[in-house]
Amino acid sequence: MSSRSPSSRPAPSGDVLLASPDVLLAKARLLESLVRGIAAEEILPRYLKVSRGRKADGTLFTEADLATQRRLIEILPTLLPGPVLGEEMSGETQARLWGTGRGGLWCIDPIDGTTNFINGIPFFAISIAWLVDHEPHLGVIFNPINGECFLAARGAGAFLNDEVLPLRRTTRRLREAVAGFDLKQVSPHLADELVTRPPYYSQRNFGSSALEWCFLAAGRFDVYMHAGQMLWDYAAGKLILAEAGGQACSLDGGTLSAGPAVKRSVIAAANPLLFAEWHAWLQSHS
Repeated sequence: MSSRSPSSRPAPSGDVLLASPDVLLAKARLLESLVRGIAAEEILPRYLKVSRGRKADGTLFTEADLATQRRLIEILPTLLPGPVLGEEMSGETQARLWGTGRGGLWCIDPIDGTTNFINGIPFFAISIAWLVDHEPHLGVIFNPINGECFLAARGAGAFLNDEVLPLRRTTRRLREAVAGFDLKQVSPHLADELVTRPPYYSQRNFGSSALEWCFLAAGRFDVYMHAGQMLWDYAAGKLILAEAGGQACSLDGGTLSAGPAVKRSVIAAANPLLFAEWHAWLQSHS
């Protein structure tokens, strides 16, 4: 277990009594066990066998997404108080839960990387965060294909299965960095700069935002950028990264905290020195 002491952060509004870091970490471990079971029952039997559907916004979903979301809606409030806001819910339901859930709210993506899941690419995950005052206090991201579970509790550190994150020392120089990013929704000018004059050593994109956050926290990436993530894409990942010593913000320099209808850009790095250089480069080339 990490010896990191709880960070000093503002207390939540209202009469919310937060769980201690040790209690949150114990809840995260329990959730890991439950999520492994749900994945074995609802996701893996449907892998390579599902048909796709499309939501109103054109994004894909499957019966595995819906079945996993149903199971999580049932089980999560028994661990910590709060309703469950899921990606596969209507926008009206998401907005209502976001507005009433400041005292405790679960935010889930039942399968992050649905296109990968549908096409048999073994890189997708269940992503779960528990938020108070709209900030994550617990995060679990599980890849059912390779069994890797990334988790964090606010003030108690971040872990991959039983190993403390990060797994390796990352570079502090941008020119030596491995970057993870998705060029979709990036401005044409910035995309051209990144492709033709990259400031980093190499670049990767795997199709699951949640797992890409975890790769950054683990030290598999050094820097990260995404031009349009939803709440469920970053809620758990940003906590796991922060507890692993990384740093993140939006492209305009703001914090990553917005309602379920708002897309946010993401700039992140595995350590503060690298973050400062990466952020400065993106600001000067946007």
